Amino acid sequence: MALTPTALTRNISGRFTLRIADRIADRMKATALDLAILAGHLVLYPSGLVAERRGPADPGAASTTRPVVLLHGFVDNRSVFVMLRRALARHGRDRVESLNYSPLTCDLRTAAELLGRRVEELLARTGHREVDLVGHSLGGLIGRYYVQRLGGDTRVRTLVMLGTPHAGTTFVPLADAHPLVRQMRPGSEVLRELAGPAPGCRTRFVSFWSDLDQVMVPVETARLDHPDLLVHNVRVSGVGHLALPVHPTVAVGILAALDDSGPAAEAESGPEGSASVA
Repeated sequence: MALTPTALTRNISGRFTLRIADRIADRMKATALDLAILAGHLVLYPSGLVAERRGPADPGAASTTRPVVLLHGFVDNRSVFVMLRRALARHGRDRVESLNYSPLTCDLRTAAELLGRRVEELLARTGHREVDLVGHSLGGLIGRYYVQRLGGDTRVRTLVMLGTPHAGTTFVPLADAHPLVRQMRPGSEVLRELAGPAPGCRTRFVSFWSDLDQVMVPVETARLDHPDLLVHNVRVSGVGHLALPVHPTVAVGILAALDDSGPAAEAESGPEGSASVA
């Protein structure tokens, strides 16, 4: 039976209202999860301030898996990766270390230089030729700068980024007082450097972005689009910014990205990867 114009309008309006209600409910769930994670993280935060114990220097006993270096985000520390480290260890990644850059750091390029020194030291200590990097938020930009601007593509096989503002975020304008925040704004000098040519870059880039990330404004800024880079963007549903390095579904995606030995360009040529969280 054909619908009258009035009935059709009501039907469309009802569906639209349901979609809006579902969207609001999803956002509330993601916010609640982020707040719960924040509360737990505040408890663990002091432990992340303590210097990490590094593995012994024994190049002759190098494992078959590449070392992994974890890079935290703004005003954070290595404690944010407690759950991810456990997942990596269960998956056979027995050389996982975190880089705690100083909270007084005012230039992400300084942190990228520190990362470069840490990578060289780790490779010399383990006997490996390459590492993998996993960066959350600002940590992803630090990893990108090291790879693209400091020659890190000769040392980094795969760089996984979680909720990283590749095109800049407009979240909390009042935070611009901090130089690192200004470097994460659209059009900043650092982001212009990263958007510039990067011919021959050998590192694989995997960028996880969430449709409910309230720190990435707009959310699509966490997608990495660069003509010279081998990139695979992974869309995550139902996960907020703080949950990205903690959620088990994202952890599965990270493990798959680190294990994937194929070129990222092939993955990007098909439908964008996605992960849904109930």
